Amino acid sequence: MPLKFGADVSTAETDYGTVLLDARAGEYWELNPTGTLVVSTLMAGGDEAAAVAALVDEFDIDPARAQQDVDALVRQLRASGLAE
Repeated sequence: MPLKFGADVSTAETDYGTVLLDARAGEYWELNPTGTLVVSTLMAGGDEAAAVAALVDEFDIDPARAQQDVDALVRQLRASGLAE
């Protein structure tokens, strides 16, 4: 399922991943390179299976572990109110 950040969330890519600013709460969140790849895949319209495939291709990790990581990140982003 594609991911969309709320209107109050700004993003900035850095040398170390992506920083998210939640303007409502004044909080920063930092995504490492794997989180950045997951988010960019989902925001580009890919589904979670595409994000898992991107992680496996880029970082040569086990597909089951990649699925767990994608699920956990998406769950956290939605639970925090950063993403829809």
